[in-house]
Amino acid sequence: MLSYWLVLGVAVFTEIIWALSLKYIQLHPNPWAVAGSIALSFLNMALLSYAMKGISAGTAYAIWTGLGAVGVTIGGIMLFGDPLGSTRIFFLCLIVSGVVGLKLAS
Repeated sequence: MLSYWLVLGVAVFTEIIWALSLKYIQLHPNPWAVAGSIALSFLNMALLSYAMKGISAGTAYAIWTGLGAVGVTIGGIMLFGDPLGSTRIFFLCLIVSGVVGLKLAS
């Protein structure tokens, strides 16, 4: 069971890198960046699919999207100068609390 959660964690990380790669492509368009993004997309889906073998689909997907959104937001702030304010922090905390609740309930 633990291995499914670890794979889901890797899938979340892959999701974050994939989404940030889309922004990177817009700033630095080149065939290698596009190819990397496509490869990450396939890897991302395969990891999520595997994690769903041992974790309910709704829980896995909610955690994947929730933590992915938080990670992409933080990555956007750190890498691309996206804005950060107290309201954004508050809502990111709400997402994280929902993810923790789902994990505890599963």
